[in-house]
Amino acid sequence: MKAIMIQGAGSNVGKSLIVAGLARAALRRGLKVAPFKPQNMSNNAAVTADGGEIGRAQALQARAAGLEPVTAMNPVLLKPESETGAQVVVRGRRRATLKARDYGAMKGELLPEVLAAFREIGAGRDLVIVEGAGSPAEVNLRAGDIANMGFAEAAGVPVVLVGDIERGGVIAQLVGTHAVLPEGDRALIKGFAINKFRGDPGLFAEGMRIIAARTGWAPLGILPHLPEAARLPAEDVMDLARPLARGGALKIAVPRLPRIANFDDLDPLAAEPGVELTLVPPGEPLPGDAALVLIPGSKSTLADLAALRAEGWDIDLAAHVRRGGHVLGLCGGYQMLGKVIADPEGIEGPPGSQPGLGLLDVATRMQPEKRLTSVAGRDLASGAPLTGYEIHIGVTEGPDAARPWLEVEGAPEGAASPDGRIRGSYLHGLFSSDAFRAAYLAGLGAPSLPGYEDGVDSALDALAAHLETHLDLDTLFSLAAPPR
Repeated sequence: MKAIMIQGAGSNVGKSLIVAGLARAALRRGLKVAPFKPQNMSNNAAVTADGGEIGRAQALQARAAGLEPVTAMNPVLLKPESETGAQVVVRGRRRATLKARDYGAMKGELLPEVLAAFREIGAGRDLVIVEGAGSPAEVNLRAGDIANMGFAEAAGVPVVLVGDIERGGVIAQLVGTHAVLPEGDRALIKGFAINKFRGDPGLFAEGMRIIAARTGWAPLGILPHLPEAARLPAEDVMDLARPLARGGALKIAVPRLPRIANFDDLDPLAAEPGVELTLVPPGEPLPGDAALVLIPGSKSTLADLAALRAEGWDIDLAAHVRRGGHVLGLCGGYQMLGKVIADPEGIEGPPGSQPGLGLLDVATRMQPEKRLTSVAGRDLASGAPLTGYEIHIGVTEGPDAARPWLEVEGAPEGAASPDGRIRGSYLHGLFSSDAFRAAYLAGLGAPSLPGYEDGVDSALDALAAHLETHLDLDTLFSLAAPPR
């Protein structure tokens, strides 16, 4: 087994999609390839085949490699719950909720588990493509690091560094990283590439020569901006800034909650030409002409409910309902729609109860056990089949739950108001199912195009072809080496 690590000269430079594209390109070359990310920070999670959770990006990379996602592909997942703290998920299961300073002290203890997961993923593979996190230039975080150079050094994995020219100053990004790294870390970096170029790449030829001369790293190419990449699930909450509107006749409004989670639920809707999906930022009202308001999942339901009220979106939502509009709450959004959210054990803050939005006659009780499972089911009204996953704490019950609108693994799921215009469900990923999405949008008077999942695979193929065209993949793959 050989390995190569893709690190970035900053956050959100496109590492995740590059790793996915490299995995698909390696698969198309006949290699047995697998993705690996030692540490990820994201509230966009996926349920794995072995019953845990990992970053959604690693699940996409596994798909690109032709594999089912497993927890060893992302052994440490940090799920932010506040400005200063996060839930620490190790090998797919919650281990603790820690402040950033406390986690910094814990990182070194996790390195053996990370290396064990790396060995597990590499068994029987030709190539493992490792993704870093953030930037190795954050040398103040180098002690105990398991995400970038700390992992690369411990595992003996060579590194390719990616810069984002869209942000400007890409020469400084790469040369500056070389300047601040200690000599041992510099030596681990074997090559570099430029991402998100717009225009004629030949205009940056001199820039490539300057970076190579200053660093001694091999220039591997310049990646132009790829519009097809927008068809792939969003990896980071920062990606939600990308345009989602498609100019369709059916307007769906989604309040952008501070701790929004599993927001890839929105991707299949955004891909529909008959839908205009509007992500409403803080400071703006929910649009009055929306046919549907979708309240997405949340990592911290009570905190996001308070933020929703602080924005006045609860008032906008009540007006939307009076006008005859539809409302759908998914997971944390479902919990918010009820009459009360009880947290007697203080899982999300001080113990107690908070009133919900009162649009569904249900109540939620938080509990420590997290439900993590992939499921199959159907829409009760149309019979349309669907698949999805559950990843939540809490149990929701009440009179409106006696009006389920889904069936999951033979059991009723979800709740609906008497007129059916307000609905909630714990199920994520249900809109990826073509038949269900078509039935749901038809109920709102909008058409639907089939083939969403096929579109994801075709986008991965396009991404792999893009990398083959614009990067020197022969050299890049040759830089991979057997780890220690």
